[in-house]
Amino acid sequence: MGNITIVPVWIIQDILVLVVATLMIFYIINNEERPKIVLMQFVCFVFFYASVFENVAVFMGSMGKEGFYSYGRSILMIFNVPITVPIIEFLIVYSTLRVLKTINIPSWSKPFIVGIIAMIFDFSLDPVAVKQIFQTSAGIIGRWSYYPLPGEPLIYGEPVMNFTGWIYIAGYWTAFILIGEWWHKKKGYSNLIGYIYPVLASILSLACLVSPISNFFNFMGPFFTRASNMQWVMLVSLSVISVGILVLAFVKFWDRRVVSSLNYKKDFPIMLTFLGFPLVNTLFCIIGGYMEVLWLVVLAQVLLLLGWCGIYILSKKVRPQKIV
Repeated sequence: MGNITIVPVWIIQDILVLVVATLMIFYIINNEERPKIVLMQFVCFVFFYASVFENVAVFMGSMGKEGFYSYGRSILMIFNVPITVPIIEFLIVYSTLRVLKTINIPSWSKPFIVGIIAMIFDFSLDPVAVKQIFQTSAGIIGRWSYYPLPGEPLIYGEPVMNFTGWIYIAGYWTAFILIGEWWHKKKGYSNLIGYIYPVLASILSLACLVSPISNFFNFMGPFFTRASNMQWVMLVSLSVISVGILVLAFVKFWDRRVVSSLNYKKDFPIMLTFLGFPLVNTLFCIIGGYMEVLWLVVLAQVLLLLGWCGIYILSKKVRPQKIV
């Protein structure tokens, strides 16, 4: 048996994620109309989607291939990836979708909105993780270590396209889950369809993730190379498009009604995801002395706070209307 890597900061962070995940499971059971199906989404996202592509990237990084990454050891691992990584990714995607369900905006806009929110979350998470490097019994280990290509555009040691990636990684999943929910409803909420569509969503999302379209989103491949500044162009372009769709969806919202209103007490796990994780990362950023990235982490936190407050105010000002 090899040495056990113990980094108190990472243990605290993992415990916080696992606690919030437990609260979210209780929230799903108590608030979703079909909690078993949503929990199936949770399992499929964590084990069949997020952990798969994370492990592939880590495996490539362990083989010495540039352009991939590795993680430090954690309390619980899915092979070479801390289980808290795909869990927090699901919490972000699910929380955003749950908030969007309180307002009656077009379904086609949701993959873009979930994608841009996931990217903002990533700006509050990754810059801190990259800086968390510690001396352990196993040697010098980083919470998250990236091995960029020579000349690749970086944001504090992380490729620009890694932030862009969260727009489509979250977007793929959201699109297929929404299609699956539509299919489930059309089939009279059949239990069989309910248990099948999350699995299919995972498979189809992975298929899209490894398709050439992802590299097109990353750096407009194959027309440009990964080391080109097209990574910046695509980050800005996809962000502007997603924000534009978000604005358009909310302008259209004024002609509609809310489905349900947010409640701080009832929706506490959702609020904790939106506001708690960025705040915790800001605190760890300050405690760790990572002042170089503090402005970026704080900016992401402010944007997420404004988003939560905006939805909360809208849901309170417009009288709910029962959707038949």
